[in-house]
Amino acid sequence: MYYTLFKHVLLGPGLKVYYHPWVEGAENVPEHGGAILASNHLSFSDSVFLPLVLKRKVVFLGKSDYFTGKGVKGAATRAFMQGVGTIPVHRGGGKASEAALRTGMQVLDSGELLGIYPEGTRSLDGRLYRGKTGVARLAIEAGVPIIPVAMIGTDVAQPIGQKVPSREDIGVRIGTPIHINAYRGRQEDREALRELTDTVMEAIRDMSGQEYADRDSAQYKRELAIAEREAEGRQS
Repeated sequence: MYYTLFKHVLLGPGLKVYYHPWVEGAENVPEHGGAILASNHLSFSDSVFLPLVLKRKVVFLGKSDYFTGKGVKGAATRAFMQGVGTIPVHRGGGKASEAALRTGMQVLDSGELLGIYPEGTRSLDGRLYRGKTGVARLAIEAGVPIIPVAMIGTDVAQPIGQKVPSREDIGVRIGTPIHINAYRGRQEDREALRELTDTVMEAIRDMSGQEYADRDSAQYKRELAIAEREAEGRQS
């Protein structure tokens, strides 16, 4: 209910008029059946504009914190996340990661489109970071293709920390599906998972034009945070 209301009544029509979102390669998204849309992640608004340019519903996995806020703000955030097709999952390793994978499998097994950001977090500097192999494992286990996606201009419209996007044409490039036939039964093979994930990231890089950083984005963020704290300590 929320998804249809947001996309076709409350949010979608106004966004289309104001931001003029364009899409290339929409024909690469199958009309039916499960598939993974693997996208770069430049802005919070990526999860808004990607579903906006497609006919089919896109389901994202989002951190559960978005759904547990209190008061009016918490309720508004919860309604918004439901409106853009987000399912809450607990973040972290171990059991939390397994729970996220199981939820993703349920989405794909039901024949829906699952949106995933293989980098795991938004890019701080506009570069494309190494993908996490969960996207490959999900695709192999579910037996579905991975469709690479490049978001264009969302980081300009809404940089990290900016609540409301600025006026900027937003683009979405969708690549040809990457099929997993050669990887069937290899969901526990680390080399196979890394190879397939790297293939996906290369396709995203070629479409987005981003510089590729062969390192983990979350680790880079942690290193920056540590460096900032050390700098503040030296100044005090």
